[in-house]
Parts: sequence; C-alpha cells; structure tokens
Amino acid sequence: MSNVNNAELQNNGKKTLVLALVAGMCGNALLSWMTISEVAFSVFPWIALVLSVQALYQEYLRNPIPEDFPLVGLAAFFVGGFGHSAFVKAQYPDSGSNFIAIVIVLALLFWIGKKMGYVLKEAN
Repeated sequence: MSNVNNAELQNNGKKTLVLALVAGMCGNALLSWMTISEVAFSVFPWIALVLSVQALYQEYLRNPIPEDFPLVGLAAFFVGGFGHSAFVKAQYPDSGSNFIAIVIVLALLFWIGKKMGYVLKEAN
C-alpha cells in the first residue's frame, strides 16, 4: 500500500470507521440485553444502530472505497462489539471474564493502527 493510498484511507475512512465502531457497540448492546439478565432494555441502541447503518450506507454510496478498507471497517465493527462486551462484563463480573475481549480489542486496534499508518510507520 503506497503513501497515497494511506492518506486516502485516512481522509475518507475516519467517518466510516467511527460509524462501524458505533454499529458494533450497538449490536453488542442489543445482544447483551437479550443474553444477560442484569442488562436493562433501552431503545437507544436500536436508534443508534439504525442511524449508523443508514449513515454507513450513504457514505458507501457517496465515496469510493479503497481496496483494503472493508477489512479495516470490519475490524472497527468488531472493536466496537468486543469493547462493549468487555465494558459490560466489567460492570457485571458474574457474567464472565472480559480478558479475551480486551486482548481481541487491543490486537485489532494495533492492526487498524498499522493499516492506517499510525503504528510502525515505514521509513521512505
């Protein structure tokens, strides 16, 4: 991946990455509500999920997607999901350990940082 593609990925993709992160968090919030009895129902994850998916679709229609970006977006989605899972399990320790979720989040964040050019920058 060249420097031009890295710059293009950083400029066009930040909004999409944040929307994918929010969609992952909302998806996990809905899953947590259905599977963990201590988590109360809230309508806000539904609203945020619908709005973030709609905004992701509109962004997809407006801007071309670089070739490596779908994997980075999927990784951001999983960061949101596993991050929210770790947060919920920290709040309710009886629901299980959050160690695996934290390790997955850190590994995915490192990989995203490397793909976006923030971590382990190559010298030219």
